[in-house]
Amino acid sequence: MGSLTQLQTSVILGSILGDGYLRIMPGRKDAFLEINHAFKAKEYVDWKFNILRSICISEPKRRDGNGQRVAYRFYTRQHPEITELHQQFYLQGKKIIPTELHLDPRILSVWFMDDGSMCRNSDVYLNTQQFSIEDQSKLIQLLKEMGLEARLNRDKIYYRIRFLKSSIPRLKTLLGNHVIPSMKYKLSYNPVETCEHRQDVPYTEVKSV
Repeated sequence: MGSLTQLQTSVILGSILGDGYLRIMPGRKDAFLEINHAFKAKEYVDWKFNILRSICISEPKRRDGNGQRVAYRFYTRQHPEITELHQQFYLQGKKIIPTELHLDPRILSVWFMDDGSMCRNSDVYLNTQQFSIEDQSKLIQLLKEMGLEARLNRDKIYYRIRFLKSSIPRLKTLLGNHVIPSMKYKLSYNPVETCEHRQDVPYTEVKSV
């Protein structure tokens, strides 16, 4: 299969930060990436697939779930470079943020297309509830290195990342043309989405959850 291209690596990294999952099947040596989104994000899944096509087994497929959700997903082949990422990003089966991670606009754009949202009051979030408080703080520092100020924001019993309004213009500049047309709604208020602003919490006051 050859080495991953820089674009493929960026898409994989952004997906790991978002909704993508790396897996190693029992008895196998190398890991693969699973991309799984709602069917309404078909254009986005197809965009990822076209970039990763050279390391994929088959094209994306629709899958009806037990409930109302209809998924659209694909898998990559097992790949040694994906195995290296699995070793960096997973600890005892749980996603973590490795100390060697660095963000760039392409990685950020994929992460945002996966997990970003803008709400009625123009607050912009990254839904990072899957990560620990400590790892979210690492992500906030990485965003700061890109000139983006963000805070931990309480979301019920969990926390997520909220961009300060002063950083939203720079965020949009960094994302620029990297966000595909069907996902640009995430940069403007989507009336279908409901978001409730909750209290920003300084890291020193946050208890592990």
